[in-house]
Amino acid sequence: MTADIDSSNKYTMPPVGSSRGNEKAWVKPTLISIAIGYLALVLFVPTVNVFYQAFKKGLEPFLSNLTSPDFLSAAQLTLMISLIVVPINTVFGLCAAWVIGRNKFPGRTLLISILDVPFAISPVVAGLMIVLLYGRLGWFGPWLDAVNIKVIFAFPGMVLATAFVTLPFVAREVIPVLEEVGTDQEEAAKTLGANDWQIFWNVTLPNIRWGLLYGVILTNARAMGEFGAVSVVSGNIAKKTQTLPLFVEDAYKQYATQSAFSAAVVLGLLAVVTLVLKEILEQKTSIKEVEE
Repeated sequence: MTADIDSSNKYTMPPVGSSRGNEKAWVKPTLISIAIGYLALVLFVPTVNVFYQAFKKGLEPFLSNLTSPDFLSAAQLTLMISLIVVPINTVFGLCAAWVIGRNKFPGRTLLISILDVPFAISPVVAGLMIVLLYGRLGWFGPWLDAVNIKVIFAFPGMVLATAFVTLPFVAREVIPVLEEVGTDQEEAAKTLGANDWQIFWNVTLPNIRWGLLYGVILTNARAMGEFGAVSVVSGNIAKKTQTLPLFVEDAYKQYATQSAFSAAVVLGLLAVVTLVLKEILEQKTSIKEVEE
């Protein structure tokens, strides 16, 4: 019987250094090489080129481009839009997350799907929707003209477009945290006599702070880098309705490539800052989960 088992094992177990082992040896390096090559093609090489084009004539021309009136106006407008949109969507996201994360009701799944609409719709389509609603020939156009309020090709339209595309980020980051934390601590605080406002500030907010900050960072990054929806509703008028992404496109079309790449570097550095903050928050979240 032992001889039979040994004889069968001789045929079922592959010898060391067989072709199957060689196949596994080259699969991992091949996949890694493909991933690195793809990232180099779509990310690393374009990024290096942007920085090279911005600094190829030296630091002085780069700094000069960043002090031009058009650039400063675009940067100021971008900052103003972010300062308005981020707080609004933070408050909305918290309210939406609270309703969805703390309640079970008919239509909850539909509400979550509606919340994800800005992820599914092209920003250009979103801008067109705003034009069809608030433009001169839109649904609310005649009423807006009657009260002398201009939305399209003006600052309010740019805020609306940016608010739409950044709508889901805070809610989408906070909802899973609320569901994971549960309601035990909040119910205990309520039993001890705390009111709803005290429960939110002293119990709920500390538990969701990292998810909330993560959502705020993503909202701000998208607000400052949004192009499609804003380009449709703004008209891209220099020093009036031109944000930094629109400034990059306009400068490149006007053959002011050095200025365009300089502005692109600024947007790229903002993206790097976002990634660094994102990594810090993820580490904080991981540490908190380990401690718990």
